[in-house]
Amino acid sequence: MSDETEAREDAPAETLFEAPPMGEQERMVEAILFASAEPVTVRDLNNRMPHGADAAEALVHLEKRYEGRGVRVVRVGDAWAIRTAPDLGFLMQKETVETKKLSRAAIETLAIIAYHQPVTRAEIEEIRGVSVSRGTVDQLLEMEWIRFGRRRMTPGRPVTFVVTQDFLDHFGLESARDLPGLKELRSAGLLESRPPPGTMPGSGEGDPDAEEETDEGQSELFED
Repeated sequence: MSDETEAREDAPAETLFEAPPMGEQERMVEAILFASAEPVTVRDLNNRMPHGADAAEALVHLEKRYEGRGVRVVRVGDAWAIRTAPDLGFLMQKETVETKKLSRAAIETLAIIAYHQPVTRAEIEEIRGVSVSRGTVDQLLEMEWIRFGRRRMTPGRPVTFVVTQDFLDHFGLESARDLPGLKELRSAGLLESRPPPGTMPGSGEGDPDAEEETDEGQSELFED
């Protein structure tokens, strides 16, 4: 579908009824975003608002009105949401749920999917140089940070993987082009600060994923 076709579908439908004043449309968009637990697309906003309303224009005004406030109107992928201003996130720390740490295999797999999406399991294994366990992929799917993409038109028609809007929303990203670095991952509790296996005396045993990941490798994957 072309960008022009998508723009026509997102545009408000023509109607004989007069659209509400833009100030009222802003209030409507604000109410929908505030009440929604998930980001909302412009198309969904237009579908909920009266005929003739222009959610895209209302969002422009609303985004400016929230500049410098405690919460902001932000774009998440192809949708919009109201989120706490980044510099005030520390105020919510006591109310956050402890996040389960991802294995190094899962972090590396997630990074490859984000950078190379859509990507097949075979391509992930080729990039990493080791096989990807089913449990690693299942964990990322259960967290809803990745999802199945379109099948490749190649022999066997292998399924591809892409990151989800939940992944973008969790890290406050507009698109997969802006990936979190090691500091962000550690702050989110997804990466331990301990040295990689084999760097401390007597650590020859290491964890089962020792041959797959190191902090140095993660740095290369997550930082430009």
